Amino acid sequence: MRGDELLYPIEQRIENRRMGVTRQRWPILVPILTIAMISVFIYELVLNARFQGTAISFHPTVNYMLGPGGSTLINVGARFVPCMKDVPEVPPTTQLACMNDTANPADQICPLATVCGFGGFGPNDVPNQWFRFILPIFLHVGIIHILLNMLAQATLCSYQVERQVGSTAFLIIYFASGIFGNVLGGNFALVGLTSMGASGAIFSCVAAQWVDLLAHWGLEDHPVRSLVFLIIELIVGIGLGYIPGVDNFAHLGGLLMGLLTSVVLFPVISRTRRHMIIVWIFRIVAIPLIIILFVVLIRNFYTTDPSATCPWCRYLSCIPTSANNYCQGTGLTTGNTAF
Repeated sequence: MRGDELLYPIEQRIENRRMGVTRQRWPILVPILTIAMISVFIYELVLNARFQGTAISFHPTVNYMLGPGGSTLINVGARFVPCMKDVPEVPPTTQLACMNDTANPADQICPLATVCGFGGFGPNDVPNQWFRFILPIFLHVGIIHILLNMLAQATLCSYQVERQVGSTAFLIIYFASGIFGNVLGGNFALVGLTSMGASGAIFSCVAAQWVDLLAHWGLEDHPVRSLVFLIIELIVGIGLGYIPGVDNFAHLGGLLMGLLTSVVLFPVISRTRRHMIIVWIFRIVAIPLIIILFVVLIRNFYTTDPSATCPWCRYLSCIPTSANNYCQGTGLTTGNTAF
């Protein structure tokens, strides 16, 4: 049993919930994460200025999110599958635009290992940068991207989740979801596209709100109204994932893993024995599901063509048009990278 379940009778816990009294008075991790992400983004801008002469990329392509160029984003750790494993369509011999290239088409070409950075690849020049499942959580495409994410993180995660579950549980929910979003995208997104941002981790906070509402439906003053707001929030979030350059797999993966980890870790008030048994059944089922999903998708990622296990999954993050080759191919553009 959790600490507050031992310390307070059920009536007191219900009253605390109605009064907005949470397990933790102040969020700790959300401010730390926000400062860390802003610091990393400043580093991205400084690095791009060193490479291209300007903090924001205008050549060879304009970053409409107001941030670094595609090659710089790969170099600082964005999820880019050809840096993580051997991809037949984008082998280690592939030449990409150098970080300091500003011509269109590119006139300064660098080996893939140079653009990927971090000391290049492992033995036999085989890409092995697995840490790109984690690093992208701290990276952002541009000023607009980080402002939107930090606003969402402050409003959805600090009060709504961290203060209610506690910093330790929030840490697990947040990073498990962010990493899983990158694992899901690594499996099914076009291999030549880059992806970064805290969106997947932030979607775990949306998932936690769903768990909170459904577990405490009878304790909510206006549960139907809360449900409508959550549905609208979810539709908008998933809809934004279809904007070119946005990775919906991070959203969907973060949401799914956020649901499972929140089922396990969210403190639930059970007024009846039946309700408590149902909650624990969900928890017991969720734990092996979390493990299975991670194991299966990570193993699938390291196969030759992970997307072959679900050919239609690419359309969860891509609306087929002539501009994107109807969601076919690698997504890698000539002389540069998409983000």
